[in-house]
Amino acid sequence: MISSISEIAQLWDRALKRIEEQLGEKQLFDSFFADSYIYEIRDNTIVVVVSTMLAKNLISSKYYDLVSNIVNEITQSNFRLEFLLGSEIKQNQSTQEQAVSKKPQYFKNAVINPNLTFDNFVVGHFNREASQAALLIASNPGKMFNPLFIHSQCGLGKTHLLHAIGNFITKERNPNAKILYITANDFVEEYIRYVRGEKESQSLKDFFADVDVLLLDDVQFLANKVNTQEMFFYIYTNMINNGKQIVITSDHQPNELNKLEERLVTRFSQGLVVKIEEPDQNTCVEILRKKIEALGLDVNRFDENVLYFYADKFSKNVRELEGALHRLIFVTTNIKKTDKVTIEDAMEAVSSLVGGKQFTTQLSEQKIINVVADYYNLTPSQITGKIRTGQIALARHIAMYLIRQVLDVPLKKIGDMFGGKDHTTVMSAISKVDKELKTNESLKEAITELEKRLKP
Repeated sequence: MISSISEIAQLWDRALKRIEEQLGEKQLFDSFFADSYIYEIRDNTIVVVVSTMLAKNLISSKYYDLVSNIVNEITQSNFRLEFLLGSEIKQNQSTQEQAVSKKPQYFKNAVINPNLTFDNFVVGHFNREASQAALLIASNPGKMFNPLFIHSQCGLGKTHLLHAIGNFITKERNPNAKILYITANDFVEEYIRYVRGEKESQSLKDFFADVDVLLLDDVQFLANKVNTQEMFFYIYTNMINNGKQIVITSDHQPNELNKLEERLVTRFSQGLVVKIEEPDQNTCVEILRKKIEALGLDVNRFDENVLYFYADKFSKNVRELEGALHRLIFVTTNIKKTDKVTIEDAMEAVSSLVGGKQFTTQLSEQKIINVVADYYNLTPSQITGKIRTGQIALARHIAMYLIRQVLDVPLKKIGDMFGGKDHTTVMSAISKVDKELKTNESLKEAITELEKRLKP
């Protein structure tokens, strides 16, 4: 597709050269063609500006086929040509500007956040399905699953994916696409203004007819709003029938939205419904690393135990996770002003966020992992990672064993903490340690020492 200014200029330069050759009359070419240029390419039309009314009339009537054949041969397309004077261009622009100024602006504050992209969306097994579905939709808007319905608890990345879809389409697929990101509350407020007659000169329905992609956040807030749902149903149906893409997010899956009309719920289910689960610990650590880098800070300033500690405490909500990190950064750069952020700094920084709880005496899965890692001179990420060398594998099995024995954590949750391992793998590791303890004195000593270190 021809889009850049340089590509347009090159196209017309090639066309003019061919026109001059086929005319065979230099004076004719210089008088009527030489000063012409392409003003714009919109849809299937090329608008060419010429110097005089005589040139416009002559080219449009006598030489239209010649110019059209040359342009379409060069572009391998089937463009329609329109010849205008510069003054006509200015007049059209003025008319359009006046029309726009009179046209009511629905959702005038709606924007796509340029900072929320697929590139900085951290993918783990908990959100991989939703991420892949969003990228697929962004690559083929209106042609695959429609609507795409993403649901999860709050703070797990649904809104990020909506903005990522919008950014991808405008940057990678169609910069001219009209993409609208709004929340359900935005829709309700705009509908109320519409029915009050504050925007009489344009129908809300007509406005949505021009929207190519609708990204609607938190659809559950349409609940119990009968008239608003009726308007949304009309808009939704028209967009789907016309091949326009709709992506919807919610805190519940469609069949749990009891206070929405059945016909809406049914249609939501006809597309692709995907769920974002709670993130695993390793993914939370990666989210923290990415966030630190995005803020222009050195990740090495943060003790690795800090990242795993926060990942353990705030894994149920990515927003809370990021909020805890922001609190930590504020404290360590403005109050304590420390070069190295320690686990003690991390505990102190977020104590107010969790009702004043003190973490130093609390035993958690992460504390066990940290203590085992320290005992074997390893890092927590090595313990929870995939490396299977003897020392690391032994430490990993011991950590699993202690988490199970001391905290009685379910096998599945332990598996999630160790890179999404199957519960049978966790059970095998725990059984192996339990069996070894009966005959292996050095392992007994290690477990005894670790249990001492874990005591408050």
